[in-house]
Order: sequence, then structure tokens, then C-alpha cells
Amino acid sequence: MPDVLEATKRVLILEDDYGLRTSLRLFLEQEGYAVGEAEDAEAALELDAADPFDAMLVDLMLGGIDGFSFIRSVRPQTTAPIIVISARDGAKDVVTALEAGADDYVRKPFDVAEVRARIQAALRRPDFPSNLHAGAYAPATGIVLDAATDLVFDPAAATLRRGEEDLHLTSTEYKLLSALASHPGRVMTRSNLLDQMWPAGHHGDVRVIDVHVSRLRTKVDSEPGESQVITTVRGLGYKLDLR
Repeated sequence: MPDVLEATKRVLILEDDYGLRTSLRLFLEQEGYAVGEAEDAEAALELDAADPFDAMLVDLMLGGIDGFSFIRSVRPQTTAPIIVISARDGAKDVVTALEAGADDYVRKPFDVAEVRARIQAALRRPDFPSNLHAGAYAPATGIVLDAATDLVFDPAAATLRRGEEDLHLTSTEYKLLSALASHPGRVMTRSNLLDQMWPAGHHGDVRVIDVHVSRLRTKVDSEPGESQVITTVRGLGYKLDLR
């Protein structure tokens, strides 16, 4: 039986294969999720704009606007986890999707139970404070990542702030920063980070961590270039340097 938290979550399925889309919808509804469907990117964007979803399943090969373009369009306006479901399994496709803003990638054909597990893992984080999107500001508490730029990460509230500016985190960025912040100054291998971010297992290349780190650095670094907060340890992995 789905728990109460899961039963409140809304999932968007963007898939032009009617049979697969229907099968996913019926399965997820049985699990307690509220499901929205779209067969093209334009309809999906309209649905999310009208009532934002908590998670999205996105096919890449669509008529009209493709899945890559949809992710690039919707990512700036949502922190919801975006999980790609696609028959395209080349490494370049995976990297391009992640760089566009996707959080996870499931290759077709797949077991619907795997998709459920990926959704559950993606949603496993604290909710944002109810007043966050209303623009209200309260003094941040949490881990000071960079005192010089007043960069503060609050894992409990799932917020990253630089002064009074909120730096919106996606679900994956939140989990990655939480994993690094749980052991500041300690080198975390890519495998370590995968295990912490996807406890149920991630069947992709560990190099997907590099893509997610690159995306996170655009938010934690005050200036482009060499990272000031997340350091690459060549041949090993990454570590968080508190400043």
C-alpha cells in the first residue's frame, strides 16, 4: 500500500506511445499517485504551468518539440525531479539529457516497479517551506559553505541561499549537496555519491555524477571557473570545502 506522503504527489507522464503512457498511468494511480498525461511537449508545459507537478517522466523522442527541448524549457520554472524514460541508450543521449536538467535516466524497456522506485527515491527529500515561493525571506540557518559570499545550505529546509537570494535546487542537486555536506572535507568517490543519492540502486555510468556536479557548481560558485566550494580530486572523486 502507498504511504500517505506518496498519495499526495502528482506525476506528469510525457510519452507519445498511448499504450505505454496508459500502462504507466494505471500503475502509478494504483500506487496512490495523481497522474497527468501528455503526448506532446506543448501540452505538458501547459499542464505544469496550470498546476505544477511533483515529478515528471519524460520520453525523448516526441513529435514536435523533443524531450531534450522540453526539459530545457521546463527546468527553469520547476524544482521537480525529471526522470527520462527512453529507448535511446547512448552515453551521449544520457549526458545531454542530464545537462539539459534531467535528474535520472531509465532505459526502455523497463519494469514499471523500477520507475516507481526511481520516483520514490527522487521525491525522498524535505518539502520546501510553504512560504518559499511567495518570496518571503527569513534568516537562513544551516551549513555555511562560503562565509565570504554568505552561501548557506539548510538540508532540513532543502534551501540554498546566497545572502537573501534563493538558489533553487532540483531534487538531484539537493541530494548531491546533502551527500557532500554530510562529510565536509572528505573525498567522496563517484560510487559513494551514487549509493547515497540512489539507495535503491542506479544502473547507469558513474560519470553521470560529473554532470550533476557541473550543474550544481553553477549555483554554489560565486564566479565561473575553478570551483571554490566543490573540489575535484583527480582519480578519486569530489569533496566539499567549507570556506
